[in-house]
Amino acid sequence: MTAAATQQRTITLAHSPDSDDAFMFYALATNKIDTGDLEFEHVLKDIQTLNEQARQGIYDVTAVSFHAYAYIADKYALLPHGASIGDNYGPIVVAKEKLDPSDLSNVKIAVPGTLTSAFLALRLYEPDFIPVPTPFDQIEDVVENGEVDAGLLIHEGQLTFGDRGLHLVADMGEWWFEETGLPLPLGGNVVRKDLGADLTREISRHLRASIAYGLEHRTRALDHAMQFARGLERSRADTFVGMYVNDWTLDYGPRGREAVRQFLRRGHEAGLIPKEVKVEFIDG
Repeated sequence: MTAAATQQRTITLAHSPDSDDAFMFYALATNKIDTGDLEFEHVLKDIQTLNEQARQGIYDVTAVSFHAYAYIADKYALLPHGASIGDNYGPIVVAKEKLDPSDLSNVKIAVPGTLTSAFLALRLYEPDFIPVPTPFDQIEDVVENGEVDAGLLIHEGQLTFGDRGLHLVADMGEWWFEETGLPLPLGGNVVRKDLGADLTREISRHLRASIAYGLEHRTRALDHAMQFARGLERSRADTFVGMYVNDWTLDYGPRGREAVRQFLRRGHEAGLIPKEVKVEFIDG
């Protein structure tokens, strides 16, 4: 056995079992890129679980909601890529009956977890609704059967709600853009600070390479992602992936970084985030 072989290091990489994350990490998961002496162990969990586990610092790299980042900024830094950002679109509120946005005050709204960015955006939009935490893939069901007055949809539900006869009440991404002129930051990838600068830069290079490979080999990456598309037909899955894996994902750019800072700052100013958040991106 060579010395290089004995120095192999495993990096735990946690992300959602969703078509956009699968697309993003296609190259890593299928060994399309050379990661040298690093081996990536993929851990698949829903975003609310990842948000909660990030507070314990369990994984080396993990996808998190930007809302959750407010509570883990002491342990994790944001990678400069890997973000899901809604550019004038985002999570949506839907209802069984047509509702005016002003009707959302003091009604029950099913939400996909209180650490999600969707939840924070809705609290900023309408502070006085009654949240009903619900697994994200059951929200359309509870809206349809009348258990709640409305539901906050993330993931594929943003494209499929009309098939269930549900009505759009408000789009958080549209509202945020009207408010700020910025895209709505939803989720990003973070890396543990205690791994050290050299290792985090190496991890960062490989993750960016995986995103770039998927965008450059879209058909094959989408083939891989379809196993996580939860029944979406291919053209809709392609649309969904395009919404959240794009140029913003390769690099936040100044506007993307400012969007994260402003989103968390407004959350703090509204009393929804307990302390001011210092947003930290790693170099590389």
